[in-house]
Amino acid sequence: MEDRIESVLSRFRVEKGAGFRLKDHKPDDTAGLSMKKSEASALLKRGVDILATQQDMLYAQDRWSVLCIFQAMDAAGKDGAIKHVFSGVNPQGCHVVSFKAPNTIELDHDFLWRHAKALPARGQIGIHNRSWYEEVLVARIHPAILESQKLPPRLLTERIWQDRLEDIAAYERYLGRQGVVVLKFFLNISPEEQRLRFLKRIEEPEKNWKFSTRDVAERRHWDDYQAAYQEAIRATATPGAPWYVVPADRKWFTRLVVAAAIARTLESLDLHYPVVTEEQKRALVQAAEELGA
Repeated sequence: MEDRIESVLSRFRVEKGAGFRLKDHKPDDTAGLSMKKSEASALLKRGVDILATQQDMLYAQDRWSVLCIFQAMDAAGKDGAIKHVFSGVNPQGCHVVSFKAPNTIELDHDFLWRHAKALPARGQIGIHNRSWYEEVLVARIHPAILESQKLPPRLLTERIWQDRLEDIAAYERYLGRQGVVVLKFFLNISPEEQRLRFLKRIEEPEKNWKFSTRDVAERRHWDDYQAAYQEAIRATATPGAPWYVVPADRKWFTRLVVAAAIARTLESLDLHYPVVTEEQKRALVQAAEELGA
């Protein structure tokens, strides 16, 4: 079973960006798995339980932190993946941030500033719904966003996107050296599946709130976004901060892959509860005696 899980994860894990091609990753790929909804739910529940145990040890050990970055086109299922995969963890051990357009104060700082403030503390799992990668994605597609950042004109060169990707890669290396494990998930949805999900949001009243006309406008830039994602993954995929290009056309499969990837990463950290010293044991015995044990 362990070999099977690793085989599936390696199919979607990108550790070396050179030569990466997004078109080689199919949004409807399920690695040959086919199961009923009830079976997928049971398997995810098992993964959620494993994550809960691992996160408890991560919190108790208080040495590592894990940053999970979620990027995707609209309607790819980021919110759902986060909701289901982390449904069993202790909220005290998690820090979730959903990044929207930067405010006035954030625009007066470097592009990494607001993200650095939101990093998880030791012992925590950080969950970033969108991240610093927006600065080489949406800002690249929409020049007005870059103009709003008030950079000195001499810095707005043709290399700015390459420079930013280099800065991101360097920052992720720095985090790794500080005990912050960075995992990056790109939920890879097809344009047809996105279209169907948009229509569902329009047709079902309880889902209307999820839909914005801006979503359709952004869809017109599909090819540009795909090219920007491909370049970002090429420039920043490393063994220490890998990308998982997760098929997103089947939500049940997306969630299983995300849960398995995080669980496998936590497993690699040799997590354990703090070892009680002999002196602490004696103090425990004394405390028990005073309590009338």
